[in-house]
Amino acid sequence: MQISLKYLTVAVAFAANSAWAAFPAGYPSDYQTTVDGAKKEGKLIVYSVTDTALVRPLIKDFESLYGIKVEYNDMNSTELYNRYISENAASSTSADVLWSSAMDLQVKLVNDGLMASYESPEAKQLPQWAQYQKQAYGTTYEPLAIVYNKRLLPAGEVPQTRADLIKLLQNKPDQFKGKVTTYDIEKSGVGFNYLTQDARVNPQVTWDLVKAMGATGPKLQSSTGAMMERISSGENLIGYNILGSYALTKAKKDPSIGYVYPKDYTLVVSRLVTISKKAQSPNAAKLWVDYLLSQRGQTLLANQASLFSIRADVDGETSMAGLTKQLGDSLKPIPIGAGLLVYLDQSKRLEFLKQWQQSIKR
Repeated sequence: MQISLKYLTVAVAFAANSAWAAFPAGYPSDYQTTVDGAKKEGKLIVYSVTDTALVRPLIKDFESLYGIKVEYNDMNSTELYNRYISENAASSTSADVLWSSAMDLQVKLVNDGLMASYESPEAKQLPQWAQYQKQAYGTTYEPLAIVYNKRLLPAGEVPQTRADLIKLLQNKPDQFKGKVTTYDIEKSGVGFNYLTQDARVNPQVTWDLVKAMGATGPKLQSSTGAMMERISSGENLIGYNILGSYALTKAKKDPSIGYVYPKDYTLVVSRLVTISKKAQSPNAAKLWVDYLLSQRGQTLLANQASLFSIRADVDGETSMAGLTKQLGDSLKPIPIGAGLLVYLDQSKRLEFLKQWQQSIKR
């Protein structure tokens, strides 16, 4: 059952005096020790790829519940990884929590022994594929979309599948010259992750599509926001592998933005949350993880951040349940596990990037 926003407001109002507001019923009996420890720490540093504006309601609610100041830093996925690795090696102040949709890089941090183990009391509410070694948890269920400019691309031309998109680009090269956008996978960790997952699902179609985009002289970007802005302005007509959560949010405010979830298959990605082994606020980090995964946090995440809840007990358009009703078997969630590391092997990564460069930069 979905929590109403009215209920959330009431809960926040009683946060200071309500023991329940500190953590949900059913948590371990000694959980208050974690809460008390977090309050003594007083601060939490989060490194994230999620735009601050999107998650501000979550941050405010968390701070109201626990009286802990969240220092939230949003950045490009590759920058997040490199910054954390560098700071960790130097034992300098860094993130307590890393929250990123570059699923492969998050799993690499776990496998490299840099993340702390924590068995969240909310883990039982997650699908098995969305948790890894009690060190990485999926927090969202976000479809990847084809995004287009509704003012400039006629409804009859909007591609519904990857095959449609290939045909459209091949049949109308002049119309789409310099008008296609997608991730620069050399600069964007998430972009690299998404395209390698495409290649695992259907390598032939993936490389045919990359070549078709390459023939147009595409505009490559390192961030979702940059692609969305250029599609909105008409500088680009269409974009591939763009986060559906961002497209949905933008489309609600911008009538020029349209999007489709490919009917051949729709990749679903998740923002993974991990706790640093060197966290200076380990208790606050645990609270943040539990809050993000809780029904309360997931409801805010879905209803106000439009990031698509991963919990089965949160309903609505921006939830796993709602998306499953809409798209059914065409959904292909990316499992969190060692399989994500395949293309991070240096030789495989270089081979993949070489093939991409030859196809996209024709």
